[in-house]
Amino acid sequence: MINLEHGGDLDRAIAHYGGRKQDWIDLSTGINPTSYPVAEIAPNLLRDLPDQGLVNATKQAARKAYNTSLACIPLAGAQQAIQLFPSIVKKSTDNASIYSPSYNEHEIQLRKAGWQVKYCTSIEEMRNADCAVVVNPNNPDGKQFSPDVLLDLANDVGTLIIDESFCDLYPNLSILPHLNDKHHNIIILRSLGKFYGLAGIRLGFVFAHQEVINEFAKAAGNWAVSGPALAIGTTALTDTNWRQQMRENLTKDALRLDALTSPNYLHLVGGTDLFRLYHCDNAQNMQDRLAQHQIWSRIFSYAPNWIRLGLPPQHGWQRLEKLFKL
Repeated sequence: MINLEHGGDLDRAIAHYGGRKQDWIDLSTGINPTSYPVAEIAPNLLRDLPDQGLVNATKQAARKAYNTSLACIPLAGAQQAIQLFPSIVKKSTDNASIYSPSYNEHEIQLRKAGWQVKYCTSIEEMRNADCAVVVNPNNPDGKQFSPDVLLDLANDVGTLIIDESFCDLYPNLSILPHLNDKHHNIIILRSLGKFYGLAGIRLGFVFAHQEVINEFAKAAGNWAVSGPALAIGTTALTDTNWRQQMRENLTKDALRLDALTSPNYLHLVGGTDLFRLYHCDNAQNMQDRLAQHQIWSRIFSYAPNWIRLGLPPQHGWQRLEKLFKL
């Protein structure tokens, strides 16, 4: 059975434990709690359909920010790309491999499109697949794959999908600077929502050979991304100072969370600077303990000892520290 569990399901927590939304601290996602500061939206962006000039400006900003010359297309979040690629990737068989455990939407959408999915715990197991999916860094354990390893894997699969939704944290990990028009079988997904804390504007990107991008454009149709999202994304992606400072801040906050949880029977398994994965005796009990104090977390049915915590907003640290000192 496909696992339909997700973070960000705060409504479920409220329905079970009570309270108002504004009283809760949601640590169940890997979304930056310190969002990129968005300026007032110009009225014409709300009134007019997004024109090609705005789209091109966003694509140019994304290429520069991600250090690549590869063709790209903005979409309504990485999620839209995940929904589209299983029907775009060419098949000779129905054999798809996913590095696992990982973000479950890839499996959900592949199975909807008729693919047979194989779970793999190593890169070697993924070879010879028609379609191979790697999340880099991986969610939820933060496993990292070097560009050289992924380029080598691409030689032995039909199409390689690399989900780099958390790669803004680790630019040296991205395969994008290593790709050019000769790489016909590699598709890269990026998300603006995670690192920039702007999940609500629904903006992500696909990078690939131009022929593949054309297929995504046909499948997505006109005006897949709103004008305000394109404008905000362009500004955020060109703000190099904010990006560098935020990476430093997130690294400090991730270490602060580790220091806070380690004396409380939470042992670090992995993660990124936007979320941490911990091992504990009983993750359900730990989630319940946190929820009693209106702090929501992410647990996994396939790993009853794993609990994932995102970073709290600045006003939430004191509450979290008080709880763990109880």
